[in-house]
Amino acid sequence: MDSITQAALGAAVGGAVLGRHLGRKAVLVGALLGTLPDLDVALDYGDAIANVTEHRGFSHSLLVLTGLATLLALLCIRFAPARDISLRRWWCFFTLCLVTHPLLDALTTYGTQLFWPLDTPPVAWPIIFIIDPIYTLALLIGLGTALVSQQVRKYCGLGLAVSCVYLALAAGAKWSVEQRLAPALAEQGLTQAPLLVQPTPFNIVLWRATVIDDDRYYESLISIFDAPRLPQLEPLWRNAALEEPALSGPLGQRLMWFTGPFLRYDVRWIEGQETLLATDIRLGFPGFHPFSFTLATLEDDRWIPVASSEGVVATNGLSLATLSRLAARASGNVSALCASDFVASHWRAERFLYRC
Repeated sequence: MDSITQAALGAAVGGAVLGRHLGRKAVLVGALLGTLPDLDVALDYGDAIANVTEHRGFSHSLLVLTGLATLLALLCIRFAPARDISLRRWWCFFTLCLVTHPLLDALTTYGTQLFWPLDTPPVAWPIIFIIDPIYTLALLIGLGTALVSQQVRKYCGLGLAVSCVYLALAAGAKWSVEQRLAPALAEQGLTQAPLLVQPTPFNIVLWRATVIDDDRYYESLISIFDAPRLPQLEPLWRNAALEEPALSGPLGQRLMWFTGPFLRYDVRWIEGQETLLATDIRLGFPGFHPFSFTLATLEDDRWIPVASSEGVVATNGLSLATLSRLAARASGNVSALCASDFVASHWRAERFLYRC
């Protein structure tokens, strides 16, 4: 999630746990703790794939953060002047302010390494977009009321309760979309295919479904306000024939570990060489995915893995016009937008199969 939301979450948690004892100080310290895990963005691992896959790594580990919280609690019980605060309450304060950050991140598409240093794939159960104004506003209103009224614990707790209800609604919306999608998957014989269902930008009303099927993948936009009908799956090419050379090196393997099967492969002429790219199709939209990486170059008719990967910047993005059409589609207007509208703007749109 964005830094403002994480700071607001940490502040609300801090106020709810120690607001009665520390007042506004609990909110301030909670906000600082809530943003602490994201300081790992300042680290440069020397490679584009490493920078992406190491983010939300050690600094988001429940094991690391719980240990840090224990250390801070022991220091406070030893040196803090507020002797009426027990070790248990200090520990709850630091632990909850810190671990709620990665737990919230795990509810987005990117993925979070909750169990680092264990070699397990990032945890991602996407029910909320990385920026969701309603979720953030619930926290900020609670915080603002708490600071003005000086009833810190009460209103911080209320803000947290409302934000949790919103997450529950998001989970319910996702479940509803998955139920609507199931018959369409069965009709196409895709019930066992890898599936990702995630919210579209800034809302929990319109959802994007991505299904992997060997050389093709399918996209669908589904609103909770859609009339009862079978969701439409639009097929696109994934270029799976390029998967073997793309994954032949350690960088490709690392990227696959991070994204799972949700990769598309392309060849592009870069700096005088034919270059094999892999694109994370989980993030962004068909037509403009922000995370593409160089994996191999063609030399003497053989793909040679690169020693260091570079990120390829997307040339387009979500315009205001597209966001407006997304809003119309979220209302249940099926003709407002479909996945193929995004594909049409892509630099290799002619390679995709699509229909509305």
